[in-house]
Amino acid sequence: MNPSLLLGLSMLATTVGLYLVPFCKTAVLLIVMMSVFGVSIGILDTGGNVLILAIWGDKGAPHMQALHFSFAVGAFLAPLLAKLALGATVSAGNHTEAGFNHSALDLSPEAGSEPLFGVPDNMNLLWAYAVIATYIFVVSIFLFALFFKKSSQHEKAKASAQRSRRAKYHNALLCLLFLFFFFYVGAEVTYGSYVFSFATTHAGMAESEAAGLNSIFWGTFATFRGLAIFFATCLQPGTMIVLSNIGSLLSSLFLVLFDKSPTCLWIATSVYGASMATTFPSGVSWIEQYTTIHGKAAAFFVIGAALGEMAIPAVIGILQGTYPDLPVVLYTSLGSAIATAVLFPVMYKLATSPLNRQQKEHRKSEDQQSLLSSSGLNDHEEENEEDDAERWNKMDFEVIEMNDTMRDSVIETSGNIVTESIAEVSHQFHSNA
Repeated sequence: MNPSLLLGLSMLATTVGLYLVPFCKTAVLLIVMMSVFGVSIGILDTGGNVLILAIWGDKGAPHMQALHFSFAVGAFLAPLLAKLALGATVSAGNHTEAGFNHSALDLSPEAGSEPLFGVPDNMNLLWAYAVIATYIFVVSIFLFALFFKKSSQHEKAKASAQRSRRAKYHNALLCLLFLFFFFYVGAEVTYGSYVFSFATTHAGMAESEAAGLNSIFWGTFATFRGLAIFFATCLQPGTMIVLSNIGSLLSSLFLVLFDKSPTCLWIATSVYGASMATTFPSGVSWIEQYTTIHGKAAAFFVIGAALGEMAIPAVIGILQGTYPDLPVVLYTSLGSAIATAVLFPVMYKLATSPLNRQQKEHRKSEDQQSLLSSSGLNDHEEENEEDDAERWNKMDFEVIEMNDTMRDSVIETSGNIVTESIAEVSHQFHSNA
């Protein structure tokens, strides 16, 4: 499908779901709406990365960082908006039973059963969802506008002539990147989800301090993703991944060693959030330097990230509840940092392996075919250029004929001038004699 159309439809589905969520009165309907959000987020997470790579290729590292910076900003602002929406709850006594039944749309088959839709008691919650839904609807309009905009022949020729790269161990790289993002995203979501509970139950911090610890993690995470937009213009994606791995490894090690120290928790959490910020977008930009990433390949490693986001926090939550005296959350951060630090050198070794002769010849034939297809798109332009060249040749012939005529006239005039000058000199010589 056209990427703009696919992303626009996913955003439109999200808009409808957000408008309906505050009116849901049954758990089943709410599950359906949240499933719509899950599908839409999956399409956006995959399609957004692929679209950035398709437009800018291996030169799109700053744009990739900017895309994921917007994710971080949304994750930082959404809890604040939810807190404002849930801060002032409206009393349920403001709505009578008759008024509630009148405002509800009862779609259930049995009389007297609970309605599927109804006006929420907290109108602030309704406005919060409506604001976000309207914003996403505007974004979908822009995506549909891009879909209906026709691209020129120059853009088609450029896209068809774009060089396609394929590493020697393409499939192995994708599998390792699957595991890399599985551990990275799992550790990121686990720490961000459980740092508040860990700080209150294990480290003995007050709830206000634990909330600040959670905010400092996501705050540094969002800040350094914004700074990474500028870092990506002067640093290679591989360099940024190495720096992120070193920061994550050291900060998680300090968290494990000094898990009872509030000062160490504050400092190490800040460093850990900053170190985790650039890993995902840098990883996507890095793999594009060695092998071309299309929709299926991007979907494969994004599935790895989604599985890590789903499975690791669920397992760690159970283990932390079973063993409350152990810092299981911190062990997870350290283990994931070690896993990513080991996986990346292996991926780099596979990515930089030289191609054999047969693969080089196959790549060369693909490049020739792409160039031929791009030249076919410009046949009309070449015909116009030939017509222009013929017209200019005719003009050149006319200019040459004009130059010949002017040359004859100039030669004749100059001959007359020379003859007259010689006659004058001879006459003057005789008169002097």
